[in-house]
Amino acid sequence: MNRVAWPGRDSGWWLVAVGVAFTATELLFVSPRMGLSWDEAVYVSQVSGHAPAAWFDPARARGVPLLVAPVAALTSSVAALRVYLSLACGFGLTLALWTWRRLRPAWVLGLAGVLFGGLWVAQYYGPQAMPDMWSALGGLAAVGCFLTWAGGQGGAKKLAGLWASMAFVTLVRPGDAVYLAAPLVVAAFAVWRRWQLAAAVMLGLLAGGAEWGVEAYARFGGIARRLHAAGAEQGGFGLHFALPDELRALNGPTLCRPCTIGVRYPELDLWWFLLPVLVALGVLAARRVGGPSGPGLRSVLLPAVCGLCVAAQYLFMINYAAPRFLLPGYALIAIPAADGLAFLINGIGWELRPAMTAVVTCFLVVQLLAQHLVLDHEVGGTIAFHDDYTRIATVLADHGVRPPCLIQGVQYIPIAFYAGCASAGNAAPGERIALLIQRGHRPPSSAGNWRTYRITGTTILKVSASIR
Repeated sequence: MNRVAWPGRDSGWWLVAVGVAFTATELLFVSPRMGLSWDEAVYVSQVSGHAPAAWFDPARARGVPLLVAPVAALTSSVAALRVYLSLACGFGLTLALWTWRRLRPAWVLGLAGVLFGGLWVAQYYGPQAMPDMWSALGGLAAVGCFLTWAGGQGGAKKLAGLWASMAFVTLVRPGDAVYLAAPLVVAAFAVWRRWQLAAAVMLGLLAGGAEWGVEAYARFGGIARRLHAAGAEQGGFGLHFALPDELRALNGPTLCRPCTIGVRYPELDLWWFLLPVLVALGVLAARRVGGPSGPGLRSVLLPAVCGLCVAAQYLFMINYAAPRFLLPGYALIAIPAADGLAFLINGIGWELRPAMTAVVTCFLVVQLLAQHLVLDHEVGGTIAFHDDYTRIATVLADHGVRPPCLIQGVQYIPIAFYAGCASAGNAAPGERIALLIQRGHRPPSSAGNWRTYRITGTTILKVSASIR
């Protein structure tokens, strides 16, 4: 009988397996029928022919509409969009980890992929038309390319990869790109003294941010005014200690604003506090292998510092929380955390390694199961919430609100998208207008002579519609 030939410890098939598993979990556990959220409707409507484009506020960037355009421009099917993004995310995770191939054994990078891809928030947002996951994958690739080229490996391709990765992050999330670029530029000059690295980072910022800057002048009167308007929408940028809020939202809800809830499932938060321990173990391993100033230590510290810098803006500069904000930080910190787990296995004698491998495996299994419990809860609630959008749009159509039309009021942007109506601008003469109001509230005086209908059959949204 022939034995099955398993891939070696440094085989790239481990990274492919991680990407395939990530896509599979998204497709299995994040239902393709989960409807579009408010933010997704804004992004998708920019390139979809299904409904007029929603107001594109100053805090957003055009990377996500470009990303979803190949599907959204052809079909209004949410399931098709979910499948496309799930496949793209799995490929993106494999590609981002691949940029680290010359810096780590493949099995260690596979551990990093499991640590990051196993998080409920990664699986939840992977198939969604949102920027956070793509900022995470782009940032992971950027730091991998940076370190590989700095170590004298990869040549011009890695420098080009650094430029492209930075441009991609800037295109989808300019704020994340700035906080990622800062430690990379400092490291390029202060640690490696290679101006080429700093130039690639800055040119990537400029290339990815060019459209955002042009739009700032075209729509908002300049970059400073756009930043001011974006800050005003977020409640103002400044020093806010949002770390407790992020801890409260660690296991949901997906948006905590204002964050006045208690901690949900505190026993499931232990992994969050183990992260710095694993990173410290990774640093210890690097010191033993490469010395206090060797490339091993640098390749552990740089992703950790970059991850903390990207996360800092959400932990200390805004006054609300959302679990997805920390995805770019998690992706980068997964590398030194995986180094820590690898050190637990390899840093002991041969006779104890099987036992330690079993302990690490049990830890990963328990972590994955715990994350799945949170994921299942959040997906179930989201499906029920978004199904209400479809129900409300259907009722509105039954009352004559069909394109061309305008919808305003409660959750008006996603409902307008589902109905094929506009959500911004003014209605043309004779065009149908629907104003959605919380059930039990009276319509404003401007809609006092409109017909009001109570919408039934919804699970979470309890609204009435005043229709002209």
